[in-house]
Amino acid sequence: MKIISYNVNGIRAAMRKGFIDWLKAANPDIICLQEIKANFDQVEIEEIENAGYPYHYWYSAQKKGYSGVAILSKFKPNHIEYGTGIEYMDFEGRNIRIDFDDFSVMSLYMPSGTNINRLEHKFTYMADFQKYIDLIKTEIPNLIICGDYNICHQAIDIHDPIRNAKVSGFLPVEREWLDRFMRSGFVDSFRHFNKEPHQYTWWSYRANARNNNKGWRIDYNLVSETLRDNLKRAVILKDALHSDHCPHLVELEF
Repeated sequence: MKIISYNVNGIRAAMRKGFIDWLKAANPDIICLQEIKANFDQVEIEEIENAGYPYHYWYSAQKKGYSGVAILSKFKPNHIEYGTGIEYMDFEGRNIRIDFDDFSVMSLYMPSGTNINRLEHKFTYMADFQKYIDLIKTEIPNLIICGDYNICHQAIDIHDPIRNAKVSGFLPVEREWLDRFMRSGFVDSFRHFNKEPHQYTWWSYRANARNNNKGWRIDYNLVSETLRDNLKRAVILKDALHSDHCPHLVELEF
């Protein structure tokens, strides 16, 4: 089971940049998208279905052109869960989940802390999301949470940990939360296989950051500890150029 997560920074823009051809070549069984910035009726759905994804589920923000998540699947799930039931989260379209017999996959787009108001919003989201997942795990033990967490976990996950120590996305409180979240029962699938530095999933559009590999690893495929033995591989697909993020893959064997 190949699962990819990708913050596309606008699905329509990504499709204009060759996303569909890339998707056919990558050929995941499931792909989780974040920051789609579109409603269902604004997307060329036929192209997605022709690429081999007849089952696709979209959860857009109420604000047009903002946020939003989706999951495309080759296989029909047993159930689709739109949102979390927490109003302020769902207003921004940040969570969608599909359930199968043996596991569930969630696409997550956590807020960024671009200013003091959004930072407080992010902290509230982090706390409420932990409570939500703690509850979900009692019903769904085999959970894969794919997405843009907007947090670098450790110094190895960011190109300049000293200068960015006071920047949202690498604040001690954010990193501590992500560490606790992982220790609550999740495996960082990429780090399970790869301990090397300079492995990033997001680069600023400024200062030629991507070409110089001055990036951040803020996107994760976190896999329930119950699925640790099912992990087969995990890689960052840095050659995909449809967004300021790049896709990242986890493969599990059942």
